[in-house]
Amino acid sequence: MSHDDLPHAWRRIQQELRLAVGDSTWHIWLQPLTPRSLEGGVLVVEAPDSIRPWVAGRFSRVLRACAEAVLGAGVTVELAGPDDARPKHADRHAAALGNGARAGTVNPRYTFDQFVIGDGNRLAHAAALAVAEMPGLAYNPLFICGPPGLGKTHLLHSIANYIADHGGGLSVLYTTAEAFTDQFVGALRGGPIETFKATYRNVDVLLVDDVQFLEDKHHTEEEFFHTFNALHGAGAQLVLSSDRLPRDMDALADRLRERFESGLLTDVHTPDTATRVTVLHKRAQQDALDVEPAALERIAERVDSNLRTLEGALIRVVAFGSLTGRPVTAELAEEVLDGLYPDLVPRRARTVREIQQETCNAFGVSLEQLLSSNRTAPIAWPRHVAMYLARELTDQTLPAIGRAFGGRNHTTVMHACRRTAERIAADPDASETVRRLTERLAAGA
Repeated sequence: MSHDDLPHAWRRIQQELRLAVGDSTWHIWLQPLTPRSLEGGVLVVEAPDSIRPWVAGRFSRVLRACAEAVLGAGVTVELAGPDDARPKHADRHAAALGNGARAGTVNPRYTFDQFVIGDGNRLAHAAALAVAEMPGLAYNPLFICGPPGLGKTHLLHSIANYIADHGGGLSVLYTTAEAFTDQFVGALRGGPIETFKATYRNVDVLLVDDVQFLEDKHHTEEEFFHTFNALHGAGAQLVLSSDRLPRDMDALADRLRERFESGLLTDVHTPDTATRVTVLHKRAQQDALDVEPAALERIAERVDSNLRTLEGALIRVVAFGSLTGRPVTAELAEEVLDGLYPDLVPRRARTVREIQQETCNAFGVSLEQLLSSNRTAPIAWPRHVAMYLARELTDQTLPAIGRAFGGRNHTTVMHACRRTAERIAADPDASETVRRLTERLAAGA
């Protein structure tokens, strides 16, 4: 790659970094980095003096992994200050990020030991660990679905790290559907295509994140279909992740959807408060952060959208405390969160039955109708809204919510939540109805 291509490559590396660490961490620590040069497989990155020691100590491996994902295996990354002509050889060992490729773009911080298990991810974790211990024998393929930021990527990286450490020499490759597409298009334009095929078809374990990205990309779908068949037929393990179930990928080719559904489907969903607190405790311990337990609890109470946002909030609070010289207490956390998330106020916990009854009152239907198998629009829409609010306003798991709605399964609840969110986004009347209902529930009406 020439120096003129560096800006384009750096943008792709930035995309990988943002996915790996989350938006908040990205904005504070990694967005200020700028590329300086790329020579002889060494990428020199400039970092401001104020953050360079922290970046070198905390993000060296992920920088190396993301650079390799874009530039190829064997690339090293060196950090330079604004006034440095180039890091001296004596510093190069400390500044070089990583000592050889482990598994492509795998983040070494994402392991099973660091994964926090809760009701929302217990099955997905157990399935991922089984696959890591017995590749090609446990569940093949394993398909993990759920909204962004809830641990799907962590599980895929955990599998890769486990196999790299305990797999007895098995080869493992992690990629995203977007990276697969980019590399396939690049191979078609510049070739040779056989090298691309060999890269993906001669591995023992293939992990592919965000496969929903394959939708509407017919040539890439075709190539991925043949890659899937070649690996599966050879007994190789495939693990896939997506933000939705295969049956909800309307633009995906039927034969590929059938392949995705041929193994074990499992999901991850929003963690409860206790799990969120545990996640923050682990992150604080891992990064040696001096944070009072009460501050972690306050953050967990206030931020419940997903784990990336949760950890990002922790980083912001810690950074604010460090910059102002104040200890990270519950009061400081509250102050920072009020500025970051003014709309996130502690909410009163509701029960599923309270939500069902209030929804019935709002729509003029009976509880018996709401829980029935009636799928007509006047009943189905209130039921979808009630399921959506049960997920938003309680800590109940999807299976528990499904049981409370007449014994439905968790995929039905996921479908109802997705349909409700789509209708709220497209229909102002529906949005206003749900908003008023949410306000009444929040007020204890």
